Amino acid sequence: MSTNATPNEPVITSYANAPARTITAGGVTYAYRELGPKGGIPVVFFVHLAATLDNWDPRIIDPIAKGRHVIAFDNRGVGASTGQVPDSVEAMADDAYAFISALGFDKIDIFSFSLGGFVAQALVVKHPELVRKLVLTGTGPKGGKDIDKVVATTYWDTLRATLTRSDPKEFLFFNRDPVGKAAARAFVNRLKERTVDRDAKIKVKAFQTQLRAITKWGRSTPDDLSKLTHPTLIANGDNDRMVPSNLSEDLHRRIKDSELIIYPGSGHGGIFQYYEEFAPVAVEFLAR
Repeated sequence: MSTNATPNEPVITSYANAPARTITAGGVTYAYRELGPKGGIPVVFFVHLAATLDNWDPRIIDPIAKGRHVIAFDNRGVGASTGQVPDSVEAMADDAYAFISALGFDKIDIFSFSLGGFVAQALVVKHPELVRKLVLTGTGPKGGKDIDKVVATTYWDTLRATLTRSDPKEFLFFNRDPVGKAAARAFVNRLKERTVDRDAKIKVKAFQTQLRAITKWGRSTPDDLSKLTHPTLIANGDNDRMVPSNLSEDLHRRIKDSELIIYPGSGHGGIFQYYEEFAPVAVEFLAR
């Protein structure tokens, strides 16, 4: 175990100013950022396809970090983390377990989005004792209908973005109506608020490996999520083209006593478009 954290630091509650750290586990050096007051059960953020530490919306993280210890990390082989990206979601979950264990935590809350939600599910199925609460956003269950079509949608929207010199997330995460376009631009601008010590971008090979893992997840036999007893909050937009919105409803049916929020007039990034409504809900859920 190795980390460059130092004691007696002031509490930072702005993700734009969160210190970059590293820790080594199983021969892999994981890059992560942490903020919020230390102590208690941390909230670990599991990020989406092609994302690095720079892809978390500060309007989601910052409100949670006001009262909770928050940790975001780069998956193996992504951003500043070393190693090669695994070709399965389950192996990504094993990496997450190694990272969390190296930090010394035996109980966490999880906030996840998209691919991060797949990884979170795989982790909690294998290590249910590790997780207290789950937030699953823009995601769906293993074997969920049409998850394997994410690859085609991703490549098509990336092409559209390239032709218009836009960020692919503007097409992948948001509706292409006036409201969605405005929300997309605002979201992309928020991701630029951190101006120093930014992360390395994902490499093309790593991105392609993640897509293969997602395809495999979508075509696999579903896990039995009925056994989960963890309080779970599920959220999405009503027009998610990447991980179809009906899969959030599917998750809700599979996970007993879970809570479901579907935001109207929004896509895969519904929680980012509706951050003013969603962030307080997430804060309250995690604080119970």
